[in-house]
Amino acid sequence: MSIFVLHENPDWYPPFARAFEKAGVSATEWLMIEGAIDMDSPPPDGIFYNRLSASSHTRGHEWSKDYTRATLDWLESYGCRVVNGRPVVEMEVSKVRQLTRLRAIGIDTPRTIAVIGRSGLMEAAAQMPMPFITKHNQGGKGLGVRRFDNLALFRDYATSDEFEEPVDGITLLQEYVQPREPFISRIETVGYEHIYTIQADTARGGFQLCPADACELDEFGRPKQAASLFSLREGFSAPVVEQVLAFAREYRLEIAGFEFIESVDGRTVVYDVNTNTNYNPDVEKVAPRSGPDSVVAYLQRVAEEAGVFALA
Repeated sequence: MSIFVLHENPDWYPPFARAFEKAGVSATEWLMIEGAIDMDSPPPDGIFYNRLSASSHTRGHEWSKDYTRATLDWLESYGCRVVNGRPVVEMEVSKVRQLTRLRAIGIDTPRTIAVIGRSGLMEAAAQMPMPFITKHNQGGKGLGVRRFDNLALFRDYATSDEFEEPVDGITLLQEYVQPREPFISRIETVGYEHIYTIQADTARGGFQLCPADACELDEFGRPKQAASLFSLREGFSAPVVEQVLAFAREYRLEIAGFEFIESVDGRTVVYDVNTNTNYNPDVEKVAPRSGPDSVVAYLQRVAEEAGVFALA
């Protein structure tokens, strides 16, 4: 029996591999890139941890989302225990779903218009306060995010070859929330518990803020020389923590990260939910608890509850 980790990006896996080894736990990677599902055969004994990424298509893995959907349907049809199960896939791959669900339980989110196709972009943009940003409904790592300070600049972009077509055809026009300080924050949760909160320097990092180990390396695989964009918000406590924990419980997001901005006008605006959350190595060095270690400990508890023993 084992713990099976379903994912499509091996570059993001090493911190979890080290945590499994440290805990003496057997874990098997299940790469969601290509494969086959014998629906008449039962799955292997074990529990399954889903780490599908909404940005999988940006790494040439266009089929990973549907492969994961099909695999989780199969697993759950046999009663398998899945951490971040089938409904979580739809939360991960749709910012529209994230924002509508966050708003439904009273969490402040940015004003957003979802535009399907290109023909309605200018009409929708005319309804937005200035400045506003664009982003893809299915994205990740800040890809496709741009800021526009007037309609003329947006028209030039939307009608040019530079326009980035979203993989699902849905472009979000979203209010630009001016941060009180030049950073965004991210609440890391495991097993419906707050592990820690980090902040990311937007003055240097802009919109592309990937916390994973692999993102801290240059193009040659060497550690970047500049100081990390990420740091620990030591002892962070605010109502937003309990809000996102309640959201996680409501939608069974067993392992997740929630990004938010504290604005100049006193709002706390949650704008993104990550269910394949990664942990920054510099933050991990000083954090009161390790993210990967917490994930492994939670998976061990789940395995024990399910009667699965996964010792290496």
